[in-house]
Formats: sequence, structure tokens, C-alpha cells
Amino acid sequence: MSVVPVFLYHAVSDDSPSWLAQFTVGPRTFVEQLDMIAGSGLHVIPLRRLVAAQAGGPPVPRRSAVLTFDDGYADFASTVAPLLAARGLPATLYVTTGALEPSGRGPFPSVATLTWDQVRELDRAGVEIGGHTETHPQLDTLPRASAREEVEGCKRRIEDELGHGVDSFAYPHGYSSRTVRALVREAGWTSAAAIRAASAFSSEGDDSLRFARLMVRADTGRDRFALWTSGEGAPVAPFAEGLRTRGWRAYRRARAVTGLPYRAIPA
Repeated sequence: MSVVPVFLYHAVSDDSPSWLAQFTVGPRTFVEQLDMIAGSGLHVIPLRRLVAAQAGGPPVPRRSAVLTFDDGYADFASTVAPLLAARGLPATLYVTTGALEPSGRGPFPSVATLTWDQVRELDRAGVEIGGHTETHPQLDTLPRASAREEVEGCKRRIEDELGHGVDSFAYPHGYSSRTVRALVREAGWTSAAAIRAASAFSSEGDDSLRFARLMVRADTGRDRFALWTSGEGAPVAPFAEGLRTRGWRAYRRARAVTGLPYRAIPA
């Protein structure tokens, strides 16, 4: 079974608001990491090839990797896309549809996000556009009807804007549950990106509706990234959901019901 690093990025910028800074990688560091991926012998493949392998299709090439980007920040068009295009690297961009509205009152009001014109241009250029809900909530704390609208409404909006179907979804904050995954499947998404054990490798045996990713953060040092490119330094999915994860979900649900705040990662 092939170990597949699926790298998760958020912003790639030298100027991010404080709430996003720990999940932001500078452009120079990003270039260095792309060079490390190439130098390690990893071959970046489209996400659909990994998902097909997880569904019993052809195996992925040996030493494969996948690049994914969450939320839909403006720096993807200005910084990331040109760097990927220059290297011929495929990527999946998961957009939060409510953040792309011109009102500026979306879930990320203090940072520039993509416009629908830019998303369409990226789609035409070969970037896979995926969904990341409408308002970036923690889906596993929502009532079923609200979660369904986030999952289905996001898909409808992206398909209306692009004029074709989209298949790939990512759970905000990485959180899902059996009920949420069922809603994702019913909506017609064929894959969904999660975050397992903070960071973990995916594999051909992973669950395509909660495949694992490696979150690249501001404090992800060169040594750790090098380990990831060599297939080391993180667990390999699939693995069972632990008691700690289930307990954390129960805690977050209780806080959501009472309206009390708590911190969650912006994945």
C-alpha cells in the first residue's frame, strides 16, 4: 500500500492577519518546499488519481504526492498558481463560496479572497476547484438540515459558476462525523479531505470521504517537511478514530449548543 503525502496549505503570503498567520507560509518558503518535493523524487499527481485508487482503480505511481489548498485566498491566484504552472504541478483548491461574495461580509472578512472571475480562470487553467461549504462552519456541530445546506448549497453554487460538475470536498477545520460524511456522499461529492491526528499520510487504502492530509503551517520546519517528503514523521491512514477525537467532538457540540466560544483551526 503506497504512502501518499497530501499536503494542505492555506495562505501563501508575507502579510496575513494574526488569526491566519500560524497557517500561512511565506512565498519563499513555499518555493523551497516545492523544490524539496521535486528533489525527493515525489511525483505530484491530480487528486482524482488517488481517489480512483482508493475506490479500487489503478494504483497511484510509486512516490506520489498531492497538493491541496483550503479556503480560497487571493494569494492563490497571485502567488501560488503561477508557481505551480511554471512547474507543471496539478492542485486542488477548495473554495468557501460565501467568502467569494463581493459584499466582504463572508467568513474571512479581514483577508483578501478570490473572486468568482478568478476561480473560473483558475478552473480553465486546469486547477481542480472543490467545495469547502458556504460559510466554513464546523459541520459536525450543526443540525442535520443546516449541515446539508452547507454541503449541497456549496456544490450548487460552484457548479452554477463553473458550468460543470465538481466532485471534491473538504471539511472546514477538518471535522466530520458519520452523519456529515453521509450528507457529503448524498450530495454527490466523491471525495472529502479531512485532517487526521493533526497531520497524517493518506494511502491507497484510506477512506476517500475522509482522507488524511499533512497540514503545512508557519512553524513547519525544513526538517519536518523533509521527513514528510520521505514518507516518514506522521501516521498513515486509515486508522480508527480515537477516544480523544470523539471527546473533542462532544465538547465542541456542547459549546455550540450553549453558544460559548472555543478555538478551532481554520482549515
